[in-house]
Amino acid sequence: MTKEKEILELIFPTGTFEWFDVIEGNIDQNDLHVTLEEKNIPPLSEEHKNKKVISKGFKNITITDFPIRGRRTLLTFKRRYWQIKDEEKLLKRDLKMNFPGTQLAKEFADFLKEDGGRESGLADFYRRVSKNPRESI
Repeated sequence: MTKEKEILELIFPTGTFEWFDVIEGNIDQNDLHVTLEEKNIPPLSEEHKNKKVISKGFKNITITDFPIRGRRTLLTFKRRYWQIKDEEKLLKRDLKMNFPGTQLAKEFADFLKEDGGRESGLADFYRRVSKNPRESI
């Protein structure tokens, strides 16, 4: 593992690089936006191991993670879908990336819930960054 990847694994949600590759990153005065694409490794059960599987495209999911250097951190995960030949059902990997009912990384949501943002000042910051990712803060 490269030193760069080791450092990135400290910043990104746990297990990110097991299933995703970084494909793009942008930074401006308000946001750090990173796009990750799910690796083409279909989640096949034993009964489907020898069947032909076709990648059917992506669905983008953007979540807000811990702020970095005063910037809102937006992670867009390009979730891959597959289809087993001659079957209608689409397959996707069961990954828990965001806290249920939010667009927050699970660790970030747990942190805000535990701390309430009181001592760290994150409550006010989160109110600003929880806007639509297309809006500036």
